[in-house]
Amino acid sequence: MATSDGGDYFKRTSLFWIVSVTLGMSYFTCTVFVPEQIPFESLGVFGSFCKHLVDNYANIMYKGWLAAWAVHAFEAFTALRMCTNKGIHDTATRCMWFIQTFLFGFASLGLLLKYDPERPKQN
Repeated sequence: MATSDGGDYFKRTSLFWIVSVTLGMSYFTCTVFVPEQIPFESLGVFGSFCKHLVDNYANIMYKGWLAAWAVHAFEAFTALRMCTNKGIHDTATRCMWFIQTFLFGFASLGLLLKYDPERPKQN
């Protein structure tokens, strides 16, 4: 069997985070750009709160949406830097870390931060 030097290390984030972040960012995007499509009245207290935010703080919500994506972009570029620091030089692997971290944020970056290529794995 061939062994890897860690230069192609990649670990997919958990399904929980993939679903949670996707739904959360999708809902946030919809409340900012197409709030008329969301049935706020069907969402109870949470829907009333979101409707209040849409009606009274649309500009702040838009800025918050931009900030959320800016943070994800910052985390993605941080992931590239971490790849370099941890000896991950394979271009495809670095791209996967960048894309996964851009989409799922710290749920992905945390996996890369935990990776320690110097420490031998224990069985």
